[in-house]
Amino acid sequence: MGTVGFNFPIALSLIHYITAWVLMAVLKALYLLPIAPPSKSTPFSSLFALGAVMSFSTGLANISLKHNSVGFYQMAKIAVTPTIVAAEFILFKKKVSLRKVTTLAIVSVGVAVATVTDLEFNIFGACVAVAWIIPSAVNKILWSNLQQSGNWTALALMWKTTPITIFFFLLLMPLLDPPGLLSFNWTIKNSSAIMISALFGFLLQWSGALALGATSALAHVVLGQFKTIVIMLSSYLVFNSDPGFTSLCGAIIALGGMSIYAYLGLKEAATGGKRVPSTSRQSSHSLKSKVIVDGEKPETRPVDSV
Repeated sequence: MGTVGFNFPIALSLIHYITAWVLMAVLKALYLLPIAPPSKSTPFSSLFALGAVMSFSTGLANISLKHNSVGFYQMAKIAVTPTIVAAEFILFKKKVSLRKVTTLAIVSVGVAVATVTDLEFNIFGACVAVAWIIPSAVNKILWSNLQQSGNWTALALMWKTTPITIFFFLLLMPLLDPPGLLSFNWTIKNSSAIMISALFGFLLQWSGALALGATSALAHVVLGQFKTIVIMLSSYLVFNSDPGFTSLCGAIIALGGMSIYAYLGLKEAATGGKRVPSTSRQSSHSLKSKVIVDGEKPETRPVDSV
């Protein structure tokens, strides 16, 4: 937005989502868009809520980047983590183990030390950043829950919710964007830059939806923080930038916390997977015991048919 001079964050979000919707329409016309689950499996109110929350999450994030420094924006992103923990407990009674809470705290501290170097903001920008935290957390929770509970694919859910998000962007644009959109210098260079950003925005939205469907809202936040650390370390290793000794120490702490978080997640998944066969064996044993207790003579059958 700074290089091109396109200082209309809601309009930029609107262009991104319209581009995404057009690309998905092309995929649908080519029969490449996955089929959505039956409409009765997911009420329209859930899809409407997700589309509305997504518009506030994306729009307010871009406004925050316009009015605040990257450091202050990063502080708001870190605040999303405890918000997700609290929201999942309130909405779904989902608890996070003490080890994971400790690990998430270590990750947040490491990311803060590594990336928060400036905290420039104005009153309006600070209010927007604070207002963005809750929609961002709720958006991740709803998206992950809908995909996993309703058997939605990422593209199918995007296809259903994008028109709702576009509708809310049209409502927010005259309220939050400055005037002068129509008088913007729509040169080929500027228009090309905006459309390229829209294409990358579609890929970012799609990959983020895939990650939310495969993992969880908390894991998605940790992934985003990992991306931030990778960008900083890549700049240091490849482009010889000098983030400073303190930032490098913070990055190492964050990477260590992320590794432990990933290990705990894999360990819990492995433990949960081992319980299923054990339960099946117990059920099978109980059924055989019941047959013997009831005095029924078992028939002679092939082993695989019992």
